Amino acid sequence: MPHRDSNGTAAGGAAGAPQAPRAPLDLSLLRTFLAVHRSGSFTAAARLLGLSQPTVTTQIRSLEQQLGRELFERRPRGAVPTSVADELATQVAGPLDALAAVADRGPLATERTPDPVHLAGPAELVCTRVLPALAPLTDQGVRLRVTMGLTDELLDGLRGGRFDLVISTMRLRGRTLSAVPLADEEFVLVASPEWARRIGPERVAADGAAALRGVPLVAYADDLPIARRYWWHVFGERLTARPALTVPDLRGVRSAVAAGAGISVLPRYLCLADLASGALVPLLLPEDPPINTGYLAQRPGTPRNPHVLLVRDRLLQAAPSW
Repeated sequence: MPHRDSNGTAAGGAAGAPQAPRAPLDLSLLRTFLAVHRSGSFTAAARLLGLSQPTVTTQIRSLEQQLGRELFERRPRGAVPTSVADELATQVAGPLDALAAVADRGPLATERTPDPVHLAGPAELVCTRVLPALAPLTDQGVRLRVTMGLTDELLDGLRGGRFDLVISTMRLRGRTLSAVPLADEEFVLVASPEWARRIGPERVAADGAAALRGVPLVAYADDLPIARRYWWHVFGERLTARPALTVPDLRGVRSAVAAGAGISVLPRYLCLADLASGALVPLLLPEDPPINTGYLAQRPGTPRNPHVLLVRDRLLQAAPSW
């Protein structure tokens, strides 16, 4: 039996002998890993890849065993990537996306009609600004499929591969999705001409929120998300009133206010025509009005559909004028 010297090297063996090379990582495992990293869950990745969830789970465990490192923390709401996973995704995303583009079309494939672009966003902005901006693209052969809803739900759909682009009303966190600022929306406190005469904009300027106590509020939801933010930002007070009327569409809020149902806080882009015609009256013009930034989000690694880029570029070009 060979003895070892003081450095622990077996006698008769070469010090620092090279270890057996590690087997190369399986590209299919890396592809599954990237789908989980981008979608944020094993279930969503399975749907994107056309695999069963147990298969995805098995492949991720196999990759973790090969690497000797944990890649995801399993949580009830999804899979949270570790720092090791983030680093691996950075290394493999570009090459895998390039291979996927070749595999999907083939280097000698003839051009085919691009798939429809699946776009989602808040109903009010989509209907009043986004669709008019994108209308000319249909003459270029672009096919659009539009979904409207709440930002959280739409972003989940983007992660799961249902959408190509989502207009988000909030800033995105994490690395799963990429987003760029799209447009700022300014909020304005408005009333019908009759209510404006009864309240008096000069009283609002002098007395602040006190001048509005007892006035019916029209809102998007019972918890007054937009109005509460306005009250705190402009008046420095918490809004505790209950709405007189709620309707889950800001266009409906605008119509109700113009008809005399009460006052509300609306994005300026949504009521520009009404403010110009006098159908709505601003009750206050603060020097620092509340502003919310909208973002255009895109899931990394989506198929290289040239029409997605057309829609994206058109929105980024048009949004500053909103």
